[in-house]
Amino acid sequence: MTASLGRRAAAEALGTGLLVAVVVGSGIQASELSHDVGVQLLANSLATVFGLGVLIALLGPVSGAHFNPAVTLAAWVAGRRTGGGPGLREVAAYVPAQVAGAICGAVLADAMFAEPLVRFSRHERSVGHLWLGEVVATAGLILLVLGLERVGRASLAPAAVASYIGAAYWFTSSTSFANPAVTIGRAFTDTFAGIAPGSVVPFIGAQLLGAVAGLAAVAVVYGRVARPADVVAPHGEQPELDPSLPALRPQGQLP
Repeated sequence: MTASLGRRAAAEALGTGLLVAVVVGSGIQASELSHDVGVQLLANSLATVFGLGVLIALLGPVSGAHFNPAVTLAAWVAGRRTGGGPGLREVAAYVPAQVAGAICGAVLADAMFAEPLVRFSRHERSVGHLWLGEVVATAGLILLVLGLERVGRASLAPAAVASYIGAAYWFTSSTSFANPAVTIGRAFTDTFAGIAPGSVVPFIGAQLLGAVAGLAAVAVVYGRVARPADVVAPHGEQPELDPSLPALRPQGQLP
């Protein structure tokens, strides 16, 4: 049974909020337990991998577990050709829910560690190579999410998406935000995982550019999905016969 739009939007808000709470909270904890930046990033990335995998497995059956406006928009664009994916009503409900959830998640993490509930980050990230990192991280995420659907492996999303984000923490210069809602949420905390408000817009621009690149990669790798009218007789299926026509009998069989 499909959940109502309100429940799906609530799942997106909850999932995005808990994801940001994991990212910000683990960053605070890591910075309190170690002064080594490499250890801090390792702890932060591992917590994010485990938390994201659990959230996708838990909330995916309700909303699809986008938790990311870039994923929602890419799924909408892809769905316009294939006939699947979210519609405009879902996009209009999901994106604000994701952003609101992300902000609440950052506030919750700050509250759990006795940090000021809202203190905008001073961590400037306005450098060209970081924007390139966001393009690469987001493009890979979109290729993964839509590619899994194309090859019928969407059930692997909890492990695959979490693993990709964990890897992208380390192989991209930006540590893979790859998510406009999470980027906005992380601006509300002046802690290890924060991003200065002035760096938010360029990061989101890079992420949206990455989403476009990811969609292009999907089209190149997987091609155009055949619509029902394009399919004559899929392998393993027999075409339906007009019941008004006489039945075909094997040679040698009498009426």
